[in-house]
Amino acid sequence: MEKPAETIHSINNLLARRWSPRSFASQPVEPEKLQSIFEAARWAASSFNEQPWRFILATQQNPEQFQTALSCLVEANQAWASNAPVLILTLTTDRFSRNDNPNRCALHDLGLATANLSIQALELGLFVHHMAGINISKIKTIYNIPDNVTPQTAIALGYPDLAENLPEDWMRDSEKAPRTRNPFSHFIFENSYDHPSHLFNK
Repeated sequence: MEKPAETIHSINNLLARRWSPRSFASQPVEPEKLQSIFEAARWAASSFNEQPWRFILATQQNPEQFQTALSCLVEANQAWASNAPVLILTLTTDRFSRNDNPNRCALHDLGLATANLSIQALELGLFVHHMAGINISKIKTIYNIPDNVTPQTAIALGYPDLAENLPEDWMRDSEKAPRTRNPFSHFIFENSYDHPSHLFNK
């Protein structure tokens, strides 16, 4: 299922096609495609080239591994993510390796890496759905996460499927709902906060 963005201004086709489905086909993701996706994440920009992103990968081809990762999601996410062929838990290292100072950009840099991952996945015919609903303490315990590393999000990844195959009505409705975005005046300012930029104030 495709839901391309209805943009006001022209953007790259992959960016326009990116959206977050919940319905995934059971088809396994080829290892070489996963390698390519993580290569894209590896080359994201980061503050001082710290590369603070960390990923825990689980696939349906290893059922025990997959169920462990799935159990770290909140129940609402487990209900649909259980059908995805790939789950990824994302984490950040919280301090710079060069001086042990706190890295306030770690989460930002993880976002850059996961954005790269998302677009590379789309290039390969795959979609991703990012999730904030995770059990942080459970992830820390199960995976022996060090104190200076923080679990942040989860990602479901795979080939898209039909909305009708989702288990609940609200999921099917969400899958088919139109995509919306705030107007530029809500987030691009000049001179002072909340003063819309003249570039888009036409």
